[in-house]
Amino acid sequence: MKEEKISLILGSHAHVPSGADESEFEYIYENRMRPFVQNLYRYSNINAVLHYSGVLLYWAERTHPEFFMLIEDMVTRKQAEILGGGFYEPMFPLIPLQDRIGQIELMTTYLRKHFGKRPQGCWLPYMVWEQHLVNALSASDMTYTFLSQDQFKQAGISKDRFFSPCITEDQGKIVIILPVSLSVEKALAEKSFSLCFIELKKELKKDLYRSAGGKIVCVFPEKVSSSPEEAPDTAWNRFFEEISLSDDIVETVIPSKIIKNNKVFNKASFPNSSYLANNFSPRQFIIEHDEANGIYSKMIFTNVLINQLKGDKSRKLNAREELWKAQDSFLFSPDCGTSGGQMSQPGYLRNDLRKAAYSSLLRAEQLTREKGKTIFSLLQYDFDFDGVKEYLLQDSQINCYIQQKGAGIFELDYLPAEWNYMDCGASKFGRCASFNDMIIPENTKNEDIADCLSEYLKGDQTRLSFRFCFSELYESIAQDRKGKSCHKLPAAAEDVPFNGIEINKCYLIKKNILIVSYTLNNTSKEKQNFLFTPVINFSFAGITDEYVRFYSVESAGKDIIAERELNASNLKILDVKNEAQILLSSVNNFSGCFIPVFNNELYQTTRILPVFSVSLNTGESWSNEFTLKFSH
Repeated sequence: MKEEKISLILGSHAHVPSGADESEFEYIYENRMRPFVQNLYRYSNINAVLHYSGVLLYWAERTHPEFFMLIEDMVTRKQAEILGGGFYEPMFPLIPLQDRIGQIELMTTYLRKHFGKRPQGCWLPYMVWEQHLVNALSASDMTYTFLSQDQFKQAGISKDRFFSPCITEDQGKIVIILPVSLSVEKALAEKSFSLCFIELKKELKKDLYRSAGGKIVCVFPEKVSSSPEEAPDTAWNRFFEEISLSDDIVETVIPSKIIKNNKVFNKASFPNSSYLANNFSPRQFIIEHDEANGIYSKMIFTNVLINQLKGDKSRKLNAREELWKAQDSFLFSPDCGTSGGQMSQPGYLRNDLRKAAYSSLLRAEQLTREKGKTIFSLLQYDFDFDGVKEYLLQDSQINCYIQQKGAGIFELDYLPAEWNYMDCGASKFGRCASFNDMIIPENTKNEDIADCLSEYLKGDQTRLSFRFCFSELYESIAQDRKGKSCHKLPAAAEDVPFNGIEINKCYLIKKNILIVSYTLNNTSKEKQNFLFTPVINFSFAGITDEYVRFYSVESAGKDIIAERELNASNLKILDVKNEAQILLSSVNNFSGCFIPVFNNELYQTTRILPVFSVSLNTGESWSNEFTLKFSH
């Protein structure tokens, strides 16, 4: 009797997040997409399934139209099947149902327009699964998707069924699940195709798999066995040649054929899971990583604004597509990419990707507003879903979001530039904020202030002589819906340094100006001499002169380049990237410094430390007012 062949579903997948540099797109194209597709094209006897995100395909359409012609030809001759999915490669469980369906339909429309055929299957980024996703896939006419064999194991599926598709259901809707063998993908990166599949066939002959019937092996290898100096084209060409010479072992098939030829599927229900290590959960990830949670919170808030937009379907659709650009799965996972440089870093730490996401969200937000209508408002809203309401100040040009902890600004949007200057990374205390107050012993040097703050934010609490007010809860004392928010830090317990100092802080927005006023009261029975530093964070596109420049402004109006040290009452910041200017003015002169802050060697923020020397007798007060004036 003729020995049964292994049915091989061979796939290629690639994605580059929206907002990435052009060089990163080119790298993925030259090392992943083109070598696979161009060499596959020469072997018309080999079938494959292709999934490239909408972001990546749109880029390739404009820069490498010949690539599209190859795919179109392979689809026409039924050599290749194109997978659908979310156009912007979203983290599906984290986004609303309408966005799941909308992103899949956008991708489907794009593929049908360019390749003449509607996709039947859907790619799930990182194969992140929650059972309710069946509803969105079914509503989008997606017949099948892929999960890893490890996820089959978590679903309680016996090992003899690890090489067979199954069917899963939710609320009467069904989707077929095809198993991806990550172990085979790993083996293909280390061994020749023929050796890998000869070993696999021996394994499948064992009694353990006897009841499984026809064996289906699904793989999406990122790379195949090669020497370090070997070009990707050479490696893939040899790989396809080996498949051609192994036709007595494997037969390449497309998923739709497998599904059509299978009349009966085993049924399974899959737990929340993914193919990533450590039982990755995107919901737990955003709890643990405040940078990602900030984007998620803004995404949900923007979705609420879009849903409230009535009557203008075109504007609503445009706003929703801008929202979709910010839902990229790379921002909500520990994935470090594959192309070296920034792409070897987790997306949530990458300043460029976060800024691109916020810019899209701010464009979406502006589309929900009526043109020409000036808005001054204050909204009390649990923005980050921690059970505590934040204070959202907004006008036609500025959003200023204030948290109760430290009464600091955790989001500061300048809408004309579509830029969130408070996307500054995170510390053990949460997202970095601005106007985070510190009371410090007099005569402390600027460099000691900067070092101590950095150590404290990393968890070192040895500097007990400092009062880090931003780790304390301020009381809300007055809120004005026309754009004013006031907060108070009362005197503290006896074991707290400078416990007798009370801080009153008010925020006010006037068109393109943010005003922050302070009054410090000495409620103790003794004279208090100290340094007061309201830490200000701003995040730019980078730290060199091509991105941002700092100037001290003299009383005569002359600008002097500020290297690091400060001694002025006015600091001018030129945001070169966005062609914007921020003028930070203070009623009282201040000294201090500013320093860039990094995480994993990636720029996160520029920390400005204005230092004021204060001396207060019992019952005395000290006041100051900052103004932040934005222009574009």
